[in-house]
Amino acid sequence: MNIGWNDNTPIYRQLKERVVGMMLDGVLRAGDALPSVRQIAAEYQLNPITVSKAYQELVDDNLVEKRRGIGMYVTEGASEKLLASERERFVREEWPAMIERIRRLGLNVEELLRVAQTGGAA
Repeated sequence: MNIGWNDNTPIYRQLKERVVGMMLDGVLRAGDALPSVRQIAAEYQLNPITVSKAYQELVDDNLVEKRRGIGMYVTEGASEKLLASERERFVREEWPAMIERIRRLGLNVEELLRVAQTGGAA
């Protein structure tokens, strides 16, 4: 995990989002162990309570499970659950703003698809 923290969001939320991103990207898969709280705290110079809070939210969301005495593990189906919820959130929260921005800029679907396929500028 390469981490640069921003001041606009609590660090525990940023850490949680990094772990979620790793799950969505397939870096962490069902059954994989998360790094220990102590390991993350030491590596990124964080308070262990901050790391524990991020991990607890992942447990509360049923994305990871605590295995007493051995650590935290990604649950079965976590990636699929995340993908479904992230897609729904994107369509509900981000897509409407993007559509409005596209409309204001006078862009069209064909032009955007061409740019996306070529990776070039409009």
